[in-house]
Amino acid sequence: MSLLALATSGRGLVDPGEPVVHADDDGLLRGRAAFETLRVYSGRPFRLEAHLDRLAASSQSIGLPAVERQELEEAASLVLGQADEGDTVLRLVWTGGPVGGSPTGLALLSDVPGWIEEVRLRGARAVSLLGIRAAVPWLLPGVKSTSYAVNMAAEAEARRRGAEEAIFVDPDDIVLEGTVTNIWWRKEKTLYTPSLELGILAGVTRATLLELAPSCGYAVEDDAYPLDDVLGADEAFTSSSVREIMPLVEIDGRPLGRGPAADTLQGALRGLAATL
Repeated sequence: MSLLALATSGRGLVDPGEPVVHADDDGLLRGRAAFETLRVYSGRPFRLEAHLDRLAASSQSIGLPAVERQELEEAASLVLGQADEGDTVLRLVWTGGPVGGSPTGLALLSDVPGWIEEVRLRGARAVSLLGIRAAVPWLLPGVKSTSYAVNMAAEAEARRRGAEEAIFVDPDDIVLEGTVTNIWWRKEKTLYTPSLELGILAGVTRATLLELAPSCGYAVEDDAYPLDDVLGADEAFTSSSVREIMPLVEIDGRPLGRGPAADTLQGALRGLAATL
């Protein structure tokens, strides 16, 4: 993604090439910062309030100073003012700053990666990789922090194996989540997705699909499920704010059927975004 605009709390719009983070910021040195990424439809951010709520919760879990919500909203408004008529990506970052210093809020506006629509048309390939079930507080269940090295390493491994997505499973082969996505699958008229009790991220798009599914003709169940359930499903897909609904056509080299739920929910999501 190429950076289109940048604003910081307390400074406003700055040149995207200008330094804005201290070299001794804990977010840089230790990945101790929280962030949110959301899609912007024709200049209108989708469910910004929900993302700010999760950013505040993540920051509290990490032990950062309380999020200055108004400052972040103002920074977001500034970069959104630079958006064109197409879709873009808004990223919000909250870091505690250097020791003894003040926290810093960042709002970054970027373009939507061009590969997403191409892969959506043909469907994504995925591999399953060993992950950790964040079942205790110090593993930061449901927290979206900038400590993303493991997720990026998993994405790199997926690409090395010829796939676009990695799905984490625990040592008992229980499905958790993707590197930046939640996972879903369908059997007949029921959609299944891992429970938040497994310590996965409470995706904003995940919550939106829970709202949309009944009107699209689908029931939803969430629990702990083995990978074999996904492999035996009628179809499978992932959800995330930027990638939206991404059909899966292969996991670990095993083909998956392409069904109607992913396309129907994608259309419903876009329809909801158009009402903003």
